[in-house]
Amino acid sequence: MQRFFAALALGAALLTTPVAGVSVALDGAPLELEESPAYEGVTYVPLRSFMLALRSGAQVSWEEDRALVVIPGLTITAKPGESTLTANGQTVELPGPVHIEQGRTLVPLRPLAGLLGLEVAWEPQTGVTLTTPGPEAGELYWLSHIISAESQGECWEGQIAVGNVVLNRAESPLFPDTIYDVIFDERWGGQFEPVRNGAVYLSPTEQSIEAAQACLAGENTVGDSLYFLAPDLTENHWTMENRDYVTTIGVHWFYR
Repeated sequence: MQRFFAALALGAALLTTPVAGVSVALDGAPLELEESPAYEGVTYVPLRSFMLALRSGAQVSWEEDRALVVIPGLTITAKPGESTLTANGQTVELPGPVHIEQGRTLVPLRPLAGLLGLEVAWEPQTGVTLTTPGPEAGELYWLSHIISAESQGECWEGQIAVGNVVLNRAESPLFPDTIYDVIFDERWGGQFEPVRNGAVYLSPTEQSIEAAQACLAGENTVGDSLYFLAPDLTENHWTMENRDYVTTIGVHWFYR
């Protein structure tokens, strides 16, 4: 508790006079946030209400001397007074320090939105607009995102395999004919868990980007597979019961 109050004091000491609250909208719809101030030209958002507005299942807590956010595929820590965040163990530079004001952890908006894969625009009349990328983001963008969300902890061959399944589906008459439409295919409740929980929007790892490039260049580790699953992580084993087994790479089993 003493550490908590010490952090509060530190945050208060670092605050400059904030500009009046800035409105924030996602894809045209205003987000219901506590006031989002601007300090020295940098727009901040209250970490808890911002994350909960974007991911209803986000877990936001206070761990010793810093805020902790956990959502599928992403863990963020923010320590008052520091001009960095930690995201999945990697340091993210901020344009200003993390603040605490009236019990709220305030974090610069732009880098936080970037971790969630959102595009940021600002207009003096309308405030900040966050935009979820669409098909125009391109094949490499979306393929690297789904590879990262589904298999960033897997070996190179496993990441290639996930990308192969997406590309195979885009070529199959059984599925939509673009990478974007394959990933966001809503039939049967959606095809990919990262789409349902939002992890597909997170920034991909460098290896996942390289794996996507390799897939688009023709590298293949699972032939004509159209399905994959991790049997230990799902209760839905329809694929195992109805499709032909091809191979296992890491936690994923692949089927045609």
